Amino acid sequence: MTALDDTDRRILNRLQEGFPITPHPFADVAAELGLEEDDLITRLARLKDTRLITRFGPFYDAAAMGGAFCLCAMQVPEGDFDRITDLVNAHPEVAHNYERDHALNMWFVLATETKAGIGEVAKRIEAETGLTVLLFPKEHEFFIGFRVAA
Repeated sequence: MTALDDTDRRILNRLQEGFPITPHPFADVAAELGLEEDDLITRLARLKDTRLITRFGPFYDAAAMGGAFCLCAMQVPEGDFDRITDLVNAHPEVAHNYERDHALNMWFVLATETKAGIGEVAKRIEAETGLTVLLFPKEHEFFIGFRVAA
C-alpha cells in the first residue's frame, strides 16, 4: 500500500467538498490546488488502484430524479454464496453487495428508475435464485455531512 503525501491529502480533502460541474472540472480543481490536470488525474488513478480510495464518482439522488433506492437482504446457503452473488450482481440495478456474518448474510442496494422497479427486480432475483429477497425501504433520510480529514 502506498502512503499518502501532502498533495494526496489536499486532493482528498478538497474533493470531499464537491466536484465542479464545468467543461473542465479536473483542470479547475487542479488549478485550485496548484497542480496540473494530468497530475491530479494520475494521482486519483493511483489512489484508486492502490485501494487508498475505493470509488471516485458522483452520488445521484435517485429519489429526487423519480427513481428509488432500497436496502435488500437475503439468507444465502454458505456453499452457494458465490453462485448467488454472481446472479444478484448480474443485475445492473444492484449498486453494491456485501456479505455479513448473520443469518441474513447477503445485503445489497437496488437502485431503479421507478419505485415499482424495486419490486420488479427483487422478484426477478427471487425467481433466478429461488431465495426470498427482503426489502428494507428508506423511511427517512438523514444527512450528517460526514467528512474524513486525510
